[in-house]
Parts: sequence; C-alpha cells; structure tokens
Amino acid sequence: MNENRAGLGYQDFEEVRTQHIFYIDKTDFIREWWECADKVTLITRPRRFGKTLNMSMTQCFFSNQYAGRSDLFEGLSIWEEKSPDGDYTYRRLQGTFPVIFLSFANVKASTYEEMLFKISKVITDLYNKNDYLLAGDLLNEREKKYYQEIELGMGSDLAADAIRTMAGFMQRHYGQKVIIILDEYDTPMHDAWISGYWEKTVRFFSGLFNSTFKTNEYLERGLITGITRVAKESIFTGMNNLNVVITTSDKYMTSFGFTEEEVFTALDDAGLGEQKQKVKRWYDGFIFGTCTDIYNPWSIVSFLNERGKYDTYWSNTSGNGLVNQLIQKGNPDIKQTMEDLLQGKSFEAEIDEKIVFDQLNGSTDAVWSLLLATGYLKVLNVRTLDTDEEGVGEEGDAWYTLTITNLEVRKMFRRMVKGWFGGNAEMPYNNFIKALLINDLDGMNEFLNKIALHSFSSFDIAKSVHDDDAPERFYHGFVLGLMVELAGRFEITSNRESGFGRYDIMLTPKDREKDCAYIIEFKVHKPLREKDLSQTVANAHSQIDEKLYDAKLIADGFASEQIRKYGFAFKGKECLIG
Repeated sequence: MNENRAGLGYQDFEEVRTQHIFYIDKTDFIREWWECADKVTLITRPRRFGKTLNMSMTQCFFSNQYAGRSDLFEGLSIWEEKSPDGDYTYRRLQGTFPVIFLSFANVKASTYEEMLFKISKVITDLYNKNDYLLAGDLLNEREKKYYQEIELGMGSDLAADAIRTMAGFMQRHYGQKVIIILDEYDTPMHDAWISGYWEKTVRFFSGLFNSTFKTNEYLERGLITGITRVAKESIFTGMNNLNVVITTSDKYMTSFGFTEEEVFTALDDAGLGEQKQKVKRWYDGFIFGTCTDIYNPWSIVSFLNERGKYDTYWSNTSGNGLVNQLIQKGNPDIKQTMEDLLQGKSFEAEIDEKIVFDQLNGSTDAVWSLLLATGYLKVLNVRTLDTDEEGVGEEGDAWYTLTITNLEVRKMFRRMVKGWFGGNAEMPYNNFIKALLINDLDGMNEFLNKIALHSFSSFDIAKSVHDDDAPERFYHGFVLGLMVELAGRFEITSNRESGFGRYDIMLTPKDREKDCAYIIEFKVHKPLREKDLSQTVANAHSQIDEKLYDAKLIADGFASEQIRKYGFAFKGKECLIG
C-alpha cells in the first residue's frame, strides 16, 4: 500500500499513479492472467470492486501507447517479478501490444434503439481515437469508405462487426495481434431485461461477441469483466474459447477487492487501527473462491476518506435496480426468505452462477444466484449430495448455505423494503402496520386500495395462462413485504402447514401479553362463483376455519380470542379486507 491520498472515483490507473492516489497493489493480476494463457477470460465481480481500475492497469501495462512508462509500475509487484533464471521478464513485456479497451458502463437505456445508439458511440469513439490508420496506404479505398461509415446511429450489423474489423486494421499497422479488453459487458443487459427488450439485445450481443472474441483471427487475448455471468446459451453461444471466472472460482481470488490484511494495514496507517473489529462487522464478508474476508474497496476508501465515519457507502451507490425489482415483485417464498435473512438467519439453495435472465421471473434459485453473484449474499457452506435425495436433487448436486454478506448490506435491504412503500407522503409505510395492530379495518382497506390503484400495474395482477394463481401469489408477496417492519416483534411465517392445510401468512407474537396472533388468507375474486368481494372475504374466512389453520397457534397455548383472522380479497386493483 502506498501512503497516498484516499480519493474516491478514480478508475484510470495512470491518473491514480501520477496523482499519488491511495492504491493497493493489484498488479500481480497481470502476471496471473498472462501465465494462465486463456484465449478469452470473463471475470465476474460485484460492482465497485475495482474491475475498471484493474482493466485500466492491464491496458497501461500491455499497450504500446504506454511503451516506456516504467514510472507507472516501479515499486509494484509486477515490476519486481523475476523468472527462475533471475530475469525481469515482465519489464520487457510492458508496452509491447496494440490494445483495444472498451467499456459499456455507460450503456444504460430504456429502449433497444437507445442502447444500440450508445453502443455505436462507444465504437465510433474507438475509430476516432485510431484515425491515424487512415493515413498512408495501409487501408484501401473500400476499407477507408467502411471506416467513414462507422458513425453514431449505425446499423446493428455494422456495429456487431466493427470491433473485429478495427482489430484487423491495428494488426496490419503494428504487425502484431491485438489484446481486446471489454469492461462492464453486462450493464446493457440488465437494463434490457428490466425494460423489456431482452430478446433483441441477446441477438445483437450474440453477433457482437461471436465476431469480436470467437472468430477474430486478429485477437491475441481477450479480457471481459462484468457483474454477472450471463449464460453461454444466450450471448456466448458456441464460444468454447471462453474461460469464465465467477465468484466461487479460485482464479484471481485476491485481485479484486481488499483482503483483511490490506484493510487492517490501511487502518493502521490512517490512525484508525482501533476500529478494525467494527470495520470487519460492517464491511467484511465477501468470499472469492477459497479466499474469505474480502472487503469492498469503495466502502473502505470511503471510510478512510471520511476519517472513520460508518455508513452504507457501497449500497448507497447506484446499481440496485435489478435486485430491487426481483425482490419487490418476487413470490412469497422470496419475501419469507428475505424476512429470515433480515433477522440474521441463513437458508439453503441450489445455485447456478450462470444467470439465465429468462428464468429470473419464475425461478427462486435464479434470484438467489443473482444475489450471490452481485455480492448481496455470501456462502457459509456448500453441501454436495452423496446420493439422490427425493424432492432435493440428484447425486453430485451442490446446495449452498447463504446469508446476507454483512451489516452494510443488511441495512441496505431494510431501507430498500421500506422505500417501496415510503415514497408517497400520503401513504407512509407504517400506516398499514399501525392499522393492522389496532384492528382498524377501514385504515387497512384505505391504505391497500390506494397502493393498488397507484402502484400496481395490470401486468402485475393479471392472470397468466400458464399460472392461474399468479394474482394471488402477487398480492401474497406484496403484503408479506409490507410486514418487514414487524420482524422484530413477530415471527412471520408463510405457506406453512397447520391443521388440514397451508395458511398464507401467520404472525406469532414474541410478547403474548402485548400482541395477538394473526392468520391471513388471500383470495382472488371468482365472478362465476362469488357475487362480490364480500363473499370472497367470507370464503377466505371459511377456509381458515374449515382447515383449522389456527391449530398450531392453539397447540402453542393461544386462546381463540388472542387470534385474529383476516381475509384479503382482490379483484383487479380493487381490494377488500375483512
């Protein structure tokens, strides 16, 4: 570590080194990556873990545009690296390759057309930067004409092949194959999934990556970074030359993020050594491969910059949109698990770190896989099935025990859930809870109907031809999310057996002298069998009584007068609680 200024937001390696900005030496990544010799490498890490700075560092080391810039690397591990015969091998490698360095970090768009325009800008900037290639006889007239056609708003076919073509021009100019670095490759894909133009995006990026990294004869090495590993079956179709390094991989374990030793040394140097254990509770918890106790650099540098002030620095930065949406609109099982996580518990799930976006709406395990990849969950234990287990999986399947990464992330989730319902000043989040606790049916009905009218979309509450109970599950999950504020006062359970069936939600008070217990049943109005919502509410109560959902509470010693039973009936955006 260098004793430099702790500055935030620096992503350019040259600037960090020349401006004497706080920097923890990660240049051994260069050695490890080069010696691994993989043709194309995709590395996934959560946001704000130094991906862009490391890519800039790699560019500065290999690019012939930085030839002779030993000042950027003197004193760092890569500059002192010796071969077995004592030769400084990597000093001779510095500045010897043509390099293309692109970033999709700013390609955020609400439509496919906007996304394609922003991609065209990234590529046009690349061509403008290298317009020295137009001089002389390197390019023939047809190639020069092609060069001039690379412009803002170019067509998707032209854009998809443009990076490979530029690599060809540079290879001819320098007489050497090209290293291509692509940073934050998946940023456009997150927006595409959220905004509903995923299929078009898959087709475009499949062509782009095939041309740039699979069939590119001008490629020396390729290096790609992102937050998530998008499944090969979508954009990386047929790329058998791609080595994927995910958060559970052992490669590059300490190259992204700060180790505990690095953090504690930085705290000592800053005169904050007495804060080590509290810093550990707030910001430790990330695990890459077998390396535990990894810290988020953004939080640590922010903590140093603020001279020891604790805050949710990492989670306050942008980038939570996809996670927010998946949990907010998730099914009741996701809501229930989030309740458990916020209380410090863990759970077990089957994880596949290949993110298949098409499965995120229907697969609970896909959601947990995304939360693990993005750093919001960490792995406590991995259990591999020795034999087939009915209802669990087959021999060899891996099940992960997961929990929230650290105190900072837990605080973020609590604030996120409250934020879903706290944005409207007329309907503060806790009004529903207050009405529930005092049995104010009018208050509960007013709150839920206003929320439904202003916040629910027709898509949210519409029945799917593939899933007849989708509206009921949507309302179930929504109300369960409302109850997060009660986690410290009640045990909140969902879809558990009691009596002769499975209740929807049960609230069991931790203080029986203070609070009643609650049983809640959800029903979507069936117009062919029920004349109005009042009858739907009555049918919900009948189901509670007939199936003896209160059996567990009674067995636990609750008297009948201590148990409140509610039916929640829904018809489109109209709600009735009784």
